[in-house]
Amino acid sequence: MSLEEVARKSGVSTATVSRVLNGVDSVKSSTKSRVMKAVSELKYHPNLHARSLAGGRSRTIGVIVSNLDNPFFLDVYRAVEEDCHSHGYEVLLANTAYRSEQLTASIRLMMGRRVAGLAAIVSEMEDSIVDELTESRLPMVFYDVGTAGGNITKIRVNYRRGVERIVEYLAALGHKQLAFIGHHAVLGPIDERRRALFDTVQVVCPDATIRVAADADSLEGGRQAVREILSGGPAPTAIICVNDLMAVGALKELRERGLRVPQDISVTGFDNFRLSEFCYPALTTVHIPRDRIGHTVFTSLATDSKDTNTLGKEFVIEPELVVRDSTGAARG
Repeated sequence: MSLEEVARKSGVSTATVSRVLNGVDSVKSSTKSRVMKAVSELKYHPNLHARSLAGGRSRTIGVIVSNLDNPFFLDVYRAVEEDCHSHGYEVLLANTAYRSEQLTASIRLMMGRRVAGLAAIVSEMEDSIVDELTESRLPMVFYDVGTAGGNITKIRVNYRRGVERIVEYLAALGHKQLAFIGHHAVLGPIDERRRALFDTVQVVCPDATIRVAADADSLEGGRQAVREILSGGPAPTAIICVNDLMAVGALKELRERGLRVPQDISVTGFDNFRLSEFCYPALTTVHIPRDRIGHTVFTSLATDSKDTNTLGKEFVIEPELVVRDSTGAARG
């Protein structure tokens, strides 16, 4: 089935059909309806790769994330996908499972597909990959890695401020026996939260103690990290988790051990994904606006975006503390 047949059936030119399929706003709604009806009846599927070659530009955006099991990454992707669909773009998705070799393979695969731009919402970025992408001049968005400028847009969350808010809040509740649950401590953007915790505790409550455990970025990883903490001595009064996913796993492990949250142990997360409001007890966490991150990705990479002046800039997101039921006064 060809573009010409769609044009003949709908009584318009091939150029008009192309504008409709590309989401151009200048086409009348009645004409759009007629063209889309013809597309449906003829079961026409446009050759998107050929279209991008003929037009001299791609209408595909690539998104690479570290862990699709973590709703944080899925929420960012969905925001990008929503904008892509609204503006006639395709979106390609790859998951690295925090493996730098998979990140490299995914980047090269997407560049081979001639994407219009590429977003790397990952923590495992290496300097050599950053240098290669900077030299490629492909529009890029980095999350928490790299340096903004030229073809590189950087989105950075002020994790340090988010951790400070948590520590200040817990200190006000009398907590001095703390534990931190993390994952992939060798990756700088993730380990930043652990470093921020120790720095803030030194200032806010220098007589506090901190135990650290790390496991996989998963629900089960959160449970296993709690087991490690509780096997290493007296239970802390508060557990600070690197993200909500591990915090939800931690809550389940504490509940199954008969420990009450927050009466026995307070628990905090980070990200404020949807489940944190509905788990039991509802999770005190730090809100990161994933939709804003996704929309910034699209406006920075879409070649016909009205906000293409965002390319090459750095965006800093200030997190907000969200207090719910999983935190309370320190026991005893």
